[in-house]
Amino acid sequence: MKATRLIAFLAIAVAAAALAAGCGSQRKSVSANDVAVVGNCEISKDQFDRLMGQAKKNYEANKQAWPDTGTPQYVALRKQAMQFLVQRCEFEQKAADLGIKVTDSDVDKQLATIKSQYFGKSGKCDSTCEQKFQAEMKKQNLALDQVRDDVRASVIQNKIYEKVTAGVQVNDKDVTDYYAKNTSQYIQPASRDVRHILVKKKALADQIYQQLTHGANFAALAKKYSTDPSSKDSGGKLTISKGRQVPEFDKVAFALKTHEIGKPVKTSYGWHVIQALTPVKPRSVTKLSEVKTAIRQQLLGQKKQEEMRKWVDQTTKDFESKTTYQVGYEPPKSSTTSTTQ
Repeated sequence: MKATRLIAFLAIAVAAAALAAGCGSQRKSVSANDVAVVGNCEISKDQFDRLMGQAKKNYEANKQAWPDTGTPQYVALRKQAMQFLVQRCEFEQKAADLGIKVTDSDVDKQLATIKSQYFGKSGKCDSTCEQKFQAEMKKQNLALDQVRDDVRASVIQNKIYEKVTAGVQVNDKDVTDYYAKNTSQYIQPASRDVRHILVKKKALADQIYQQLTHGANFAALAKKYSTDPSSKDSGGKLTISKGRQVPEFDKVAFALKTHEIGKPVKTSYGWHVIQALTPVKPRSVTKLSEVKTAIRQQLLGQKKQEEMRKWVDQTTKDFESKTTYQVGYEPPKSSTTSTTQ
């Protein structure tokens, strides 16, 4: 599960202090050192500034100009940062309500996975991988406990997603209905392999056609004359599907007998000399039985995302009366930031 967030984890890892568990029932005042209080969770100015700092480094790494203070882009970044930190507080406290516990072992396992994914090879993290990880933390000015806090939040989100979506199911009717409404996705148009030479002038196309009908090497002429960059180096070879080329090309390419070379045909791209390499493979429709599993997985993912979105929206509403912002830090009102798998 991935929370909608400002930056990708670890490559440009965000830092966050440990969040206090528990669920408040009333708004609380915000101290001078904090930017918000969410239930029993305090978000410090240091956390917020660190997250914005990491976002700025991300911009610099991508050679993008950091938005000027007060611009819509800058306001949007501040909003995203605050929403991210607030949502972490909400999830931390809701996890307790759901009976979710995160152990040091859970964090260790997730951190090992992240190390191997970003810095390791073949799913493993050796000494070189560890050195790269340490170097990245130093580059991002992060301490290990800060990274572990971030990993812990990720584990919490994963476990909440699993808990919230555990009962989501897709039945056979869902699958059948989807297939019926989207049959066009499972149609494979007629196709065949051809090769062609594309040139600008008819005179040159006629000359090439004459050479080919007298035994010249098609691939050699394609490499020498063709102006089609996608097929020139492969001797002009293409696999084409009916209806996906310009009409003039399609008409000739699908009318030719296997191995026959057609007379030059003009299209908006120029003049083509086409040879059919294989018989036409007829149009076909993939049967429901062949895609049933894939459709089920697709629908299951969509339903789980929707279930999680509803849960996040409700959680945000639950905490509205328990959230207080420092002056100048409350994000502009808009749709809820959602979390998806």
